[in-house]
Amino acid sequence: MISRLIGLIAVAWGLGFAAFTLLLAQPSDVARTDAIVVPTGGAGRIARGLALIEEKRATRMLVTGVAPGVSKSDLADVFGHAAAIDCCVDLGRQAVDTRSNAEETAGWVRQHHYRSVRLVTSDWHMARARMELHAALDDDAVIVRDGVSTEPRLRQLVNEYNKLILRRIVLWLGVGK
Repeated sequence: MISRLIGLIAVAWGLGFAAFTLLLAQPSDVARTDAIVVPTGGAGRIARGLALIEEKRATRMLVTGVAPGVSKSDLADVFGHAAAIDCCVDLGRQAVDTRSNAEETAGWVRQHHYRSVRLVTSDWHMARARMELHAALDDDAVIVRDGVSTEPRLRQLVNEYNKLILRRIVLWLGVGK
């Protein structure tokens, strides 16, 4: 009985992992949202967000999880887009992980009364980041997924998938909301 249960769990995990890897988020073709949010921590995220701002795909962008001491001019030195950064980018410094990125973002979205937000993050990180943001926002805003393509290693995908499952269980239990 126990071996069948373990086998069933292993098969369910494997099928879920296969779906997770096959459905990694891609860049969005949605024309416009009220705002863009970019959690720090992955290559290409901030550059993608800045390109979207310059394309007028949103009016404002939040970079959440910015390290203390990093300024807008530091971002402009690294990424260019100085005019877009100066006028249209807010730096959030309270977040230290995906969950607190979502909480910081939800406060910013509510403060500005945004009804739609484009979440720009790594393709492998999107499912958990979106889940956390949805939990923090409830239904206060529509979330558009905009994945930055990466080439994650198998270990990274397995770790992220396990985090996604564990966090989903915690949210279902109502513990971490």
